[in-house]
Amino acid sequence: MKGHTTAPAPAGSFLPDTRGIRANIGGWAQLSVVQYFVAEAAVIEAWAGPEPYSRATGFISDLGAISCGIYEDRAVCSPLHLLMNASFVVQGLALILGAVFLTAGLLSVAARAGVTARRFRAVADDSPQTRVLTVPWILAVAIRILTGVAGVGTVLVGLVPEDLGSPWHFAGALMFFIGGGFALLLLGILWFRQTPISWFLAACGLVCIGALVIGGFTGMEVPQPGLLERFMGYPVTIGLAAAGLVIAQRTHTERKLARAGTGSR
Repeated sequence: MKGHTTAPAPAGSFLPDTRGIRANIGGWAQLSVVQYFVAEAAVIEAWAGPEPYSRATGFISDLGAISCGIYEDRAVCSPLHLLMNASFVVQGLALILGAVFLTAGLLSVAARAGVTARRFRAVADDSPQTRVLTVPWILAVAIRILTGVAGVGTVLVGLVPEDLGSPWHFAGALMFFIGGGFALLLLGILWFRQTPISWFLAACGLVCIGALVIGGFTGMEVPQPGLLERFMGYPVTIGLAAAGLVIAQRTHTERKLARAGTGSR
């Protein structure tokens, strides 16, 4: 570690690699989840049910139902169900990829240049060697875990369509909503002093969690259940894509500056 002693820094602090291929892949992976909206629009356009599909009253999972018929008092028929389910799986894999490639250190500094990550802080007690994890580091680790949970949940939703009658579909949807909502809320807190977009990310998380609570209390027995479900799911997709864009832009800027510095020598 002798190469990092040129500037004083608190114990455990370091500058993560924001220009490496790992950061680039992680950022673009999270940004890629917006493909869901394109797939959903195409599947809705091909809907063949007795009534036109409505985003206000139709559940998202109805678009991935593999059979035409009556499901829980709803007439469903989605000819492009394979596209919808493939989109769920791709979205989930992208979130898992982001959770794996975006390290806690990178998440801690991705939103603003010149910030160093700090894993440990010293504790004032009888033992001068005592160190504990910093709050930002704990938040970043939690964000990675929750994003991974959301990704696994979305993969389950795509692999186990609602009309197969498996509880794993419902479990996967809950994993996506809960994991994604809390990941965004914590990311908004982590980036609070780094970027104004932190407010947007936190708001997306709160909207998702609030809608999930309403859905839980009402059992989704509301006049527009599809709209309520989309208040759970859309903010997660939009928020995580926005976070991916911030990270991708940061890595692009850092790599561009690195190339410019190399070329000027």
